[in-house]
Amino acid sequence: MIKTGEKFHSKHPTHKETLFRFIALVGILLAYFIYMSWHLGASAGATVALLSWSFFVLCTPVADGGFILAFPLRLLFNVRMVVTQIIIWFCAVAINLLFVTFDPAVYDLSVITQILKHILLQPYPFWSILIISALGTFLSIYFGDEMMDVTHHKDRSKHQQHGMKYRMTLVLGLGALTVISYYYLLNQLHIKLPA
Repeated sequence: MIKTGEKFHSKHPTHKETLFRFIALVGILLAYFIYMSWHLGASAGATVALLSWSFFVLCTPVADGGFILAFPLRLLFNVRMVVTQIIIWFCAVAINLLFVTFDPAVYDLSVITQILKHILLQPYPFWSILIISALGTFLSIYFGDEMMDVTHHKDRSKHQQHGMKYRMTLVLGLGALTVISYYYLLNQLHIKLPA
């Protein structure tokens, strides 16, 4: 049986994978902040990094952006990552409302933030990306919470087999919708990806 409220164990296979993912995400965010600060200056680099983080929170169907905050809060305070992710979504929306209202020119400093601005300012059809991303994010964070609840490797094997076909179908479907939405968006923006 899967038990909830267990402590984090760095040697547990599921917890080890989660820790590695967290470290990789923090490393990527830090490297991106350093790179942008080097090119744009510390203030603009920090702003672009923050807006880029909000892009990954709002516009990708996985919980990588929110996971950076949700994972440590789960470890420290045993707050379910789904709850944290909802708060993170509201924070990302608030950050973008502030910048769209008071400093929209900052979005022009990087390709990611240009795409984010276009999504935010074109409700139809691009808010569909936000909806698809929200569904995928909360689905992935829900599964992340479940995996953190698994304390024994035998429980992990049972857990992974149960419902795997339905989860994979749902995740693949959301992934396909996301790819189609971004393909349409990039065509609208006349952005060509290298072949």
